Amino acid sequence: MNPVIERYKIGIRQFINGLFGVLFVGGRAFYGWMMFLTVVIAAGTATYASQLVHGMTVTNMTDQVSWGFYISNFTFLVGVAAAAVLLVIPAYLYHFKSIKKIVAFGELLAVIAVGMAMLFVLVDLGRPDRFWHILPGLGRLNFPSSILAWDILALNGYLLLNLTITSYTGGCTYFGREPDKRLVIPLILLSIPWAIGIHTVTAYLYNGLPARPFWNASILAPRFLASAFCAGPALMIIIFQILRKVMNFRVQDQAIFKLAEIVSYAMAINLFLMFAEIFKEYYSGTVHLASMQYLYEGLHGHHRLVPWIWTATAFNLIGFVLFLLPKTRERFLTLNIGCLLIFVGIWIEKGLGLIIPGFIPDTLHEIYEYSPSLREITIGLGIWALGCLLYTLAVRTVIALDTGRLRHPGAPAMIREEDD
Repeated sequence: MNPVIERYKIGIRQFINGLFGVLFVGGRAFYGWMMFLTVVIAAGTATYASQLVHGMTVTNMTDQVSWGFYISNFTFLVGVAAAAVLLVIPAYLYHFKSIKKIVAFGELLAVIAVGMAMLFVLVDLGRPDRFWHILPGLGRLNFPSSILAWDILALNGYLLLNLTITSYTGGCTYFGREPDKRLVIPLILLSIPWAIGIHTVTAYLYNGLPARPFWNASILAPRFLASAFCAGPALMIIIFQILRKVMNFRVQDQAIFKLAEIVSYAMAINLFLMFAEIFKEYYSGTVHLASMQYLYEGLHGHHRLVPWIWTATAFNLIGFVLFLLPKTRERFLTLNIGCLLIFVGIWIEKGLGLIIPGFIPDTLHEIYEYSPSLREITIGLGIWALGCLLYTLAVRTVIALDTGRLRHPGAPAMIREEDD
């Protein structure tokens, strides 16, 4: 056998053996966490199999409200994926060293979030077997006339971009080599406008529907980005603290507090844009006010979303105050409370609080209320659990590469850099 091929096979076996030792070896907490996620994934998979057999009639969606819990989560997760740019910008444009050490976790979160978003679209398809109709060569993507085609290309391109960056830098670390900056830096810089682009195009999916006046506002894309730059970093702040405690991975307080400061600015913009939109609708008092009335005060006796949106508004305002004040922003108890409030608040505001009112009242001015069924929630939880499982394994791989536990036997000895 060719000695080059033989060495290649040995190298692959060494990497796989080392990777399995990293991914599936841990303590009781790790095994308990993985078992819990596996059970939730299995329940979601079984429920989706039932939906696949019986069709979308098992959900609470109707012809009048044709997007629900699935598309709400899709919209939210695209924002979480886009928020990774808030680690890339300070790390590579402003050389913030304490953040540069954790950029990989943000990029991996972007990869997982995009994958989850695509899964939510998949389970929302009544006939997923017809997906091939939009594949170039087999069907028609209708690019560039279709905004949906732009969204498909933007999301898949962003996924491929982040996978390329993380795979290449991880491979270089495994072999003890320095990544080629001529390749990495342009890709990283490209990811900045691309991250903004994926959520802008997603906003255009709603913004470009004149028959849905609740979404037909030019301010929608900036609101999407502002809310994304709140929820995504809030999640990352919690993740970084978990990594410090559970994985004993060093994440500087300086990096966490800088992210929190960015969240406070983004939330200020998000709240301003939201109140600007509310003022425009209520002050003008046109017939298009109906959807916002349904959301915030109820309409003709229908008020299913009213407690949800006021809860989200309260969460966002309290979270904003906690992040705005340096004393509470730099105290971990209040910081974590603020993160949870903002994450849940944005999830409600950008999910059910955005998608559902766009269909109520319908084009015939009739009201059909919607709330997700138990099947929809179970499938959604299964996708979230799958994302958590994959992110857990990805994080364990990155930390093993960073600490040298996963490393090629022929790689040079690691030289640890002290943090600034």
